[in-house]
Amino acid sequence: MTAQGQRLTIAPADKADDALHDAVAGLVPQLSSSSPPPTLAQLQRIIEDPATTLLVARDTGRTVVGMLTLALFRLPTGLRAWIEDVVVDDAARGTGVASALVHAALDEARAQGARTVDLTSRPDREAANRLYLRLGFARRATHVYRYELGAAG
Repeated sequence: MTAQGQRLTIAPADKADDALHDAVAGLVPQLSSSSPPPTLAQLQRIIEDPATTLLVARDTGRTVVGMLTLALFRLPTGLRAWIEDVVVDDAARGTGVASALVHAALDEARAQGARTVDLTSRPDREAANRLYLRLGFARRATHVYRYELGAAG
């Protein structure tokens, strides 16, 4: 897969090793200032969870330049797909990495039988919001609520 002239490999993470853990630990703070990166054991649980697919984008040097999590779960109303934690390394932003990651997630969701894919994005992430609209996502008239349960392990 290419992103603006650069060769990218996008694939599901298959094991949590030190190199992937270090890459994720470098990406998470670029996405969220309030969430710590997962531990190596937590990262392995994410990768092993059948409901989640951690898609990783690597450049030609095999350096991780971005990631995205696709969650697929069954409800009485059907198979639902949700994209979360899309992040591209600062040095690779604007090169098509996020677009390539989202397309890979959409392909996977389609292959698994999902009819729709949802995501949320904070309003202040203007470039991300423009990207999602450009890729064909439609803004929905809904409210998103959050209940804080406290620290989770």
